[in-house]
Amino acid sequence: MPESFSNVYPVLLAGGVGSRLWPVSRQLFPKQLASFGSDDSLVQMTVKRLFPIMAAENVRVVCGLEHLNEIARHLDEIGVSSYNKIISEPCGRNTAPAILLAALQIIEKNEQAIIVVLPADHIIQDKQNFHAKVADAVRFARQGYIVTFGICPDYPETGYGYIQGAADGPPDAPKDGGKFIKRFVEKPDKTTAEQYIQSGDYFWNSGMFAFKASAIIQEFKTFQSDLYTSVKTLVSGSDEINREQYARLPNISFDYAIMEHTAKGVVLPSDFDWSDIGSWQSLYDFMPKDENGNVIQGDVIANATQNCFIMGQQQLVAANHLENMVVIGTSDSVFVSDLENSREVKNIVTHLKKEGRKEHHQHTTRNYSYGQATLLERQENYHAERVQINTGAAMELKRKGAVRHLIVLEGIVRIIELHQVRMLQQHETATISGNEPLSLENTGTGPLHILIVTIT
Repeated sequence: MPESFSNVYPVLLAGGVGSRLWPVSRQLFPKQLASFGSDDSLVQMTVKRLFPIMAAENVRVVCGLEHLNEIARHLDEIGVSSYNKIISEPCGRNTAPAILLAALQIIEKNEQAIIVVLPADHIIQDKQNFHAKVADAVRFARQGYIVTFGICPDYPETGYGYIQGAADGPPDAPKDGGKFIKRFVEKPDKTTAEQYIQSGDYFWNSGMFAFKASAIIQEFKTFQSDLYTSVKTLVSGSDEINREQYARLPNISFDYAIMEHTAKGVVLPSDFDWSDIGSWQSLYDFMPKDENGNVIQGDVIANATQNCFIMGQQQLVAANHLENMVVIGTSDSVFVSDLENSREVKNIVTHLKKEGRKEHHQHTTRNYSYGQATLLERQENYHAERVQINTGAAMELKRKGAVRHLIVLEGIVRIIELHQVRMLQQHETATISGNEPLSLENTGTGPLHILIVTIT
């Protein structure tokens, strides 16, 4: 890590859901936790991309409280201790409150801190160029500028917002360096996007920023004084942020709150092979393909099929004579669409929410602090799940009159029920009833797997 980067704090925004990547991405399992063509999740890839120019101890991740345990697990898995690195929001209020929350906490630790804000669910292929642009952004930030990374567009994308750069920029900017921001524009139609490309002074809005912590806090005081006062009060109280008070904060993006008002805004033209992975189409465009133009992941058989994105998770997907299609199979849902209109999966997610369907909210397998649980079957009067309890962890059960049948598939479980303790070994069973809570503990040296059938 360069010595000049010792006070640089990368802040990863990991609060989005990514509904356009349903059925893989869901409310309790957003796309930043998913893996696409890699052993690492998107958030893990984002963290690894920071090194060696930034210090692991300076990494911060802002996420929802419901994702805290999973984000922590993903950090720990890649050797980056999650301790004191996660800033959890009790509920989502868009990027402005999230960034302000991080800035206020970081400046308490380091008054000279430079913050680099990065979405946790983007892909960047050219790591060397990315590092060079981050170094440029940090240099501008030290001068007091509020920097946004503008991606040099290579086609008229209508799914991104654009930033128009002015003709001039900071006095010491290199020829291809920062430009003062002239304006932000919303997602254009194709004709307008083509005009933007031809003009040469428009850039895709990447949602990545760099600035001094002190400078951005001052901008919040100037342009969003009520928001600043509210968040400052929330972080000055206790370690736990009050959910009701946080929910009353305005739902406002950082662009609207600060970037469209500040006189210190600089757009840094950047070209490091970037994608926000905002749809199955954009993911398909970005990923390597086989000789038939297909992106194939998981358990898939493709016959006479071309230019398709096909994924099979936990079940076989067989495709026959398809072209320009996306087929995504998970344990409980299958999404089929032509690639061009695959963004409209968001409408399906909206429908699932209105219908109260669980498929928009969670997968059949859910991760917890103790391990994970997989729903195998649910009927009106019973449900069955397979539970994994990690070594040294414990699962708390609230029975509320239900009858549970336990079968130990692997390992040894210690059952603590009131003041009674009993042990169950592999292939042993137990029936538990009553209203008192109990604890299932893994005291062994390996994983514990239990089948639990609950009769209601």
